[in-house]
Amino acid sequence: MRELVRKNPEFFLFATLAAIALRLLFILGVPAITADSLVYGDIAKNWLQHGIYGLSGPARISPTDIRLPGYPGFLALVFAIFGTEHYRAVLLVQLVVDLATCLVIADLACRLLSPRAAKAAFLLSALCPFLANFAGAALTETWEVFFTVLALDFAINGFEDARGLRWFACGLACGGAMLFRPDGALLPIAIELYLAALIARRLARPVPPKTRAYEVESLLRAGLVLAISALLPLVPWTIRNWHTLHVFQPLAPRYANQAYAFVPRGFERWMKTWIADYASTEEIYWAVPGNPIDSSYLPIRAFDSPDEEQETRRLLDDYNRRLEINPELDSRFERLAEERIRQDGWRYWVWLPSLRIASMWLRPRTEILPCNRRWWEFDEEPQWLAVMIVFGIVNLLYLAAAILALVRRQQVPYRGLLLGFVILRSAFLGTLENPESRYTLELYPVVILLAASLSRNRASRRENERQPRRRFDQMRSLLTKWGVGHAKARANVLGKQFDGRSIAHRIGLGQIFHRLDQQALAFNVARIRIAFPATGRLGSNGNGKNLGHQNLLGRFWNRMRTTEYNARPFVFQLLSSLICFHRLACERLASLRVRSWGSTDCFPFLSLKALSGIFSWRRISE
Repeated sequence: MRELVRKNPEFFLFATLAAIALRLLFILGVPAITADSLVYGDIAKNWLQHGIYGLSGPARISPTDIRLPGYPGFLALVFAIFGTEHYRAVLLVQLVVDLATCLVIADLACRLLSPRAAKAAFLLSALCPFLANFAGAALTETWEVFFTVLALDFAINGFEDARGLRWFACGLACGGAMLFRPDGALLPIAIELYLAALIARRLARPVPPKTRAYEVESLLRAGLVLAISALLPLVPWTIRNWHTLHVFQPLAPRYANQAYAFVPRGFERWMKTWIADYASTEEIYWAVPGNPIDSSYLPIRAFDSPDEEQETRRLLDDYNRRLEINPELDSRFERLAEERIRQDGWRYWVWLPSLRIASMWLRPRTEILPCNRRWWEFDEEPQWLAVMIVFGIVNLLYLAAAILALVRRQQVPYRGLLLGFVILRSAFLGTLENPESRYTLELYPVVILLAASLSRNRASRRENERQPRRRFDQMRSLLTKWGVGHAKARANVLGKQFDGRSIAHRIGLGQIFHRLDQQALAFNVARIRIAFPATGRLGSNGNGKNLGHQNLLGRFWNRMRTTEYNARPFVFQLLSSLICFHRLACERLASLRVRSWGSTDCFPFLSLKALSGIFSWRRISE
């Protein structure tokens, strides 16, 4: 990534300046200091000034666990440097964090796709109005997105280089995400599930037992390091909750309630029998407790019959008289919810969660702007109406580009991990009774990566099509340099095929022959696909064993025509190829030759390491 920045300084300079200008527009023009921001700020002040992680009360400060310590700790640090309740400084620091997020997204695109896609990803993230908008809000989203992208970057780096340090860093980034929001735990779960899928895949693949054991062991080690390092940041928080509040709470309470406080679960369940949009969250869900509820805001889907409508209005009238939900009123909401679920279980378990997910993805994302929460009514001031329309269109364009990349089957390595994270988090968000669009912001880096994959053009594809010929020329020059006669090193390329995912070589003799080396058959770091045309009888390898289609090598070639294959990274392959070829050329060149047919010269019998290292096959998606 640093090399890409050095080669394109003007592009990154102007894109960064545009990103700063866009974020300053939100920070200086419409900063968002919400009720949640004040809760975080109150905890930070008490922690900083009194050493108590708690909320201010009429008489004393009450210790709490309703918010994780990540964002209050960040606020306390900024308050200690710039002054208490200096939220403008908080937003300016978040601007820098958001710019770092854009760079990490670009690094992911460079690692997975290409330098051109990295530039597109940086531009898309730098000019994304939703990331910029939340950089101007004193909320956890900016930090949560940063740690999410950082964890994904470390994870993909770990798949390419299985050393434990990368997985340890990935786990720490996941732990950082969990310290800011409890739903950050979905990220390490998604990575662990992907590792489990890879292990199952390795176990089902027909490879030598030693190779299978090596691959499974490396994946298990990665999963173990990830789990331990992800839980490490939560240990002090868990110990504090047990010591101070006498509860085991490694994250935060599901309903953001104080320890041992009454939770109106019946009301929560009744909300989930009909809520599907953010407007109802503001008008009804957040009104409890302390504010009256206007029953006219209830949508038609909240009632199944006139009798049920009357019962619902009576319950809301009883609440409005108390402005709180006691256990008796909560039990009545519970009975109403049970009746609605019994009448239509499909609606409760499938239809409404799907509507909530669609609402969180497709809403114009103006919930922290002074826009009408009932956006579909188009009843507000002209300037904010224009902002709402622009936000809605931009959101649809980002999503449409990502969907187009999936439809066109753009080659995105580790797409299973990225889409698995999106599906897992979206499914979880569908179970919430407060659908807010900001909860999907952590998934927007995946949307940007998929959209950036469309940046590949015909010129880059033509450049890639020339790679097989260059690799063939490199191999021939290496063979000649190492003392193999030019007649023996020469081969005619009869045809080649490149479709962005596979490289097919038809070289003189029909093939370049591989030496079956079980220790070099499979390593789970880089993945290649080789397509071989049919070959005829290959003659003898010097020790009397036939290498035709009826033996192991022939069956191996046939399998390689249609299956995918694992190999070591290019650098390690190249070093291995030098050693293997030197040994073959010096010790066994005379005995390891294959007869030629007609006028076509033949190659010495090369090992798999040598061929894969010299050719440097294009890595594709795991």
